[in-house]
Amino acid sequence: MTTPAPILIAGPTASGKSAVALGLAERLGGAIVNADAMQVYRELRILTARPGAEDERRAPHRLYGHVPGREAYSAARYAGEARAAIEAAEASGRVPIVVGGTGLYFKALTHGLSPIPPVPEEIRARWRSRASAEGAPVLHAVLRERDPEMAARLRPSDPQRLVRALEVLEATGVSLARWQETPGEPVIRSAEGRAFVVARERQDVRQRCDARFEAMMAAGAVDEVRALLELGLDPALPVMRALGVGPLAAAIEGRLTLAEATDKAKAETRQYVKRQVTWLSRNMMSWKWLYEQEEERFLARIIDFIKSKP
Repeated sequence: MTTPAPILIAGPTASGKSAVALGLAERLGGAIVNADAMQVYRELRILTARPGAEDERRAPHRLYGHVPGREAYSAARYAGEARAAIEAAEASGRVPIVVGGTGLYFKALTHGLSPIPPVPEEIRARWRSRASAEGAPVLHAVLRERDPEMAARLRPSDPQRLVRALEVLEATGVSLARWQETPGEPVIRSAEGRAFVVARERQDVRQRCDARFEAMMAAGAVDEVRALLELGLDPALPVMRALGVGPLAAAIEGRLTLAEATDKAKAETRQYVKRQVTWLSRNMMSWKWLYEQEEERFLARIIDFIKSKP
C-alpha cells in the first residue's frame, strides 16, 4: 500500500484554512494535524478558534488542546510530536493534513530545526521572570548589548523571541544566530505539489477577523479569559499573549470597557494577520497560493491540483 503523503495548508488567521482542512479530511480520508502555536493550549478553545466537538467527530484531530498553559510549548517539541502524529496517520492509511498559521512550525516540518542544546529550566524561568517584570524593550536593550546581531533580527515588542535569544546565549555561550546557521533534519522530506496557502483579499480577511471575534465574544470569550486569569500564570508565558487575552483581561480588571477591549482585540488581530501574510509571502513563495471566496472552491482547486501531480 502506498503511504499517503502529507498535505500542508497554511494561511493567516480567519482565512478559513481549518474548514478547508476538515473538508479535505472528509473527502480524502485524512487526519488533521495542528500547526498553530496557540491551539495547542488546553485553556483557550474559544479565543484560538480551536476545532469543536463536532469537527472532531467528523475527522481525527491531533495536537489540539493537549498542553497546559503553565508550559511554554516550543517548536522543537512540536516537531517531535508532529512527526509522531504524521507517522501514526500514515500507518493507519489516513492522509496527514497539517494545517495552521504558525510559520515556524511549518519550517520545522519542511526544513528542520537547528540542533540547539536544551536550556536549563532555571535559566528559562529567570528570563521569563525578567520579561514579566521589566518588559520586552528592556530585554531587547540587554540583547542589543550582548548580541547585537540577534537583537537586530527581533522586534523590541516580542518578549517570547527575546527570551529565547537571551536564554540560548546564556546557556550555550553562543548566539542564537550562529545556532540557526546549522541545518536541521526535516520531518517531511518533500511537500512539492501538496503545500498550499489559503489566502483572501485584505478587506475580506479584515471583515472575517472582526466577525470571528464577535462570535468569540458571544461564545464566552470573557469567561474563558477570566478562568485563565484565575490560574495565576506568569504573564510572560505564551498562552497569556494569545490574541484577545490582553484586552479582555484589561476589561475584566476594569482598565478598559468591554467595548474598548473588543475594538483593541480586533485591531491586534488585524495587525497580526498583516505580519502573518508578510512572513508567508517571504517564506512560502514556492507553495501554491489560492485566492477564493468559498470553501468549496478552495477544496476543488486543492484536490484538482493534487490529482494533477504524479
